[in-house]
Amino acid sequence: MPMTRAPLLRSAISSAIFAACASVMTAQCTFANGHDERAPSIARDAWWIQLAPKELPKRGMRSSDTLLTQRALDRRALRASTRELISSADLPVAQARVDALLATGATLRTTSRWLNLASVAASETELKAIAKLPFVRGVFPVHHSRRLAPVDFGSVVEGGIAGSGAWSDAQLAQVGIDEMHARGFRGAGVIIGILDTGFRRIHSAFASAEHPLEVIAEWDFINNDGNAGFQVGDDPGQHWHGSAVLGFLAAYLPGQMIGSAYEAKFILTKTEDNSSETPVEEDYYVAGLEFIEANGADIATSSLGYIDWYTPEQLNGVTAVTSRGVNIATSLGVICCTAAGNQGNDSNPATNHLLAPADALQVISCGAVDLNGVTAWFTSDGPSVDGRVKPELCARGINCYTIAPDDFAGITYGSGTSFATPLIAGAVATILQARGEYTVTSMRNALFSTASDMVANGTFDPFYRRGYGIMSAIGAASIGRAPEDINVDGSVNAADLAMLLNAWGACVDVCPTDLNNDAIVDAADLAILLSAWG
Repeated sequence: MPMTRAPLLRSAISSAIFAACASVMTAQCTFANGHDERAPSIARDAWWIQLAPKELPKRGMRSSDTLLTQRALDRRALRASTRELISSADLPVAQARVDALLATGATLRTTSRWLNLASVAASETELKAIAKLPFVRGVFPVHHSRRLAPVDFGSVVEGGIAGSGAWSDAQLAQVGIDEMHARGFRGAGVIIGILDTGFRRIHSAFASAEHPLEVIAEWDFINNDGNAGFQVGDDPGQHWHGSAVLGFLAAYLPGQMIGSAYEAKFILTKTEDNSSETPVEEDYYVAGLEFIEANGADIATSSLGYIDWYTPEQLNGVTAVTSRGVNIATSLGVICCTAAGNQGNDSNPATNHLLAPADALQVISCGAVDLNGVTAWFTSDGPSVDGRVKPELCARGINCYTIAPDDFAGITYGSGTSFATPLIAGAVATILQARGEYTVTSMRNALFSTASDMVANGTFDPFYRRGYGIMSAIGAASIGRAPEDINVDGSVNAADLAMLLNAWGACVDVCPTDLNNDAIVDAADLAILLSAWG
């Protein structure tokens, strides 16, 4: 799966204006009176149009003026760090403005209500006409994406691993998801949004009678329709990456493949065009994030990156458009996870190999390790240019198992931070199910303080390759809880007693009710629980 690249500019003048716009994204590149001769000579390209402030309803803002679901409003009330539940950022871009942009001959790609931008494909003549519109404040280019293709992937395998459970067991156990699943935390009640290439859902792991895949909303931003699956006309590999990522989260095929949060509900957004002919999806990413937030997601996860028009020196958390979008999402209470990148690492803390939006202020940036916890050679290192720890958490990213996207029942494996990220996102979902009071900030604090390197060394990796180390889902969920509080609800009570009695006898697999760790749940464990009652 080749990386998408920026098209070659056809003139030095065009290069200059693009570079100037890209250098500081908060500054707009405007055309004075619509006649700036520096306008690019490219026939048609994608441009952000910065719009004048929105006009607010005279009667005041109401939720009915927005696209927000009640679930989104409830999540904001619980976890948002913003003072206002709704704001002008939630108002759609006015249709009259969209119509005026289209009247120039430009084609609308998408809009961002959060950033008050419209993305258009426009020629030089159309761009000059757009610049004359009274509500236009400036333009800058839509930037180019890198699909984080697997570093490598293997052949399809069939069936389970004789005598040792599912292919996925080891990758779940490494980050403590097995402990969460054993306690009944599998993502139920949590909504996860995914931004990716598309999702083919034919695999039997998505059709279990016990735990079928449940998609509550989806949108294809490439084709502008409500089907995020594989469609006629799509590139043959369009669905592969997104389907594999979904498998890490949602698969339920006992004895073969278990996802990290298979009881969660999902919002699917198709934001990344697999074809090298369309290397500009930064705008679709922001639109997808807005869609995920408005439909009530608790968590958003992406394995996409943006760097071709940014430099490492610009990865300060507030420059890249995708990073700015993530900053808004986290301020509204969405816990965001993203891949750090597969660009490699070194031992120099003064350099980074990150991709945006891994530099966003409160995004959980995910790096990769192998089964033994050794840092993957390809995982991108930090820090952000302003010195923040990036990446922050690690999970298995070498030879990870997931569903085979083109096979009804097969399992495949691959490597990359793309695959470590959904493991971490699913683990976060199990924690959030157990600790619904966690906000974006308290979740991050819990994750970082219980990760392997922080526990072992009292600090993060000084070379900025591993962040705080390998995450521990059970560790983050158990902060402030006694060992006897099996369901981590803050009290040792009848619910914990029932769990212990139901597990009475020899332990099978993970056994959180075995309080004295002797491989059997018996009267000794009961005595320990009763002594901690209350």
